[in-house]
Amino acid sequence: MLSKNQLKLIQKLQQKKYRNELNLFIVEGKKSIVEFLQAGYRLELLIATEVFAEALSNHPITLVSKEELRKVSALKNPDEGLAIFQQRKHKGILQEGVILALDNVQDPGNLGTLIRLCDWFGIEALLCNTQTVDCYNPKVVQATMGSLTRVAVHYVDLAGFLATCSLPVYVMDLEGEKLYTTEFPKNCVLILGNEANGISPEVRALANKAITIPRFSKHQQTESLNVAMAGAIVLGQVRGKS
Repeated sequence: MLSKNQLKLIQKLQQKKYRNELNLFIVEGKKSIVEFLQAGYRLELLIATEVFAEALSNHPITLVSKEELRKVSALKNPDEGLAIFQQRKHKGILQEGVILALDNVQDPGNLGTLIRLCDWFGIEALLCNTQTVDCYNPKVVQATMGSLTRVAVHYVDLAGFLATCSLPVYVMDLEGEKLYTTEFPKNCVLILGNEANGISPEVRALANKAITIPRFSKHQQTESLNVAMAGAIVLGQVRGKS
C-alpha cells in the first residue's frame, strides 16, 4: 500500500516545477519501466501489481492493487506498474552526424513520437529550445515507449547554439526548396518548428537552407503536416541518402 508521502510525490511529479526541483520523473507501463531499469537509470520508487512484481524480484517494490494503481496513474488503463527515476544529465553536444532540433514544439505526443523517431533513425542527439515541452512530462515519456533511454535530449538556447555551430543548418519551411531534390551532408542540423507557427524568425535567420515537403494532392488545400509526421518524412529522406 502506498504511503501519504509516496502519493504526494507522484502527484508533484505531474508538474514540471517539481520534476526540475527534485530531479525526478515518472515512467508508466511494464515495457518502459524495464527499459529504464536496463539502461541503468537510478530507481527511486517502484510500485507494481503482483502480476508485474514477479518479473522484478531484484528491485524493491511497493505492491499495490490494480485499483490503487489506477488512482495514481495518469493513464486511463494503467499497465501493472509505475516507477519514479532520477533524471539523467547528458554530456556535451557533439557537432557531428545528423542532429535534430525542435523550435517551440508544444505537444507532448509530438515530442514523444519525435524522440522515438530519433531512436529509429539512429539520431543520438535531439536539441530543444527552452520553450519546447519537457521531455520528462509523463505524456512524453509514455509516447517514447522507452526510446528516451537511447536519445540524449538537450535543452538549449537554440539561436545561441546555432550562432556558434559549425554544421550546416536546414529548417523545415513551407517556402523552402523541395525535400526530394535537396542533397544533405552527413553532418548537419535539421530543425522542425512549432505546430502552429513554424520556425521562429531568429532561428530561421540562422539557417543555411529552408526545405519543404511538397504536396502532391491536386487539391493543394492541406495547410501543413503534423510536426511528428514531417519529422518522419524528412528523417527517412536524409537517412535514405546517407
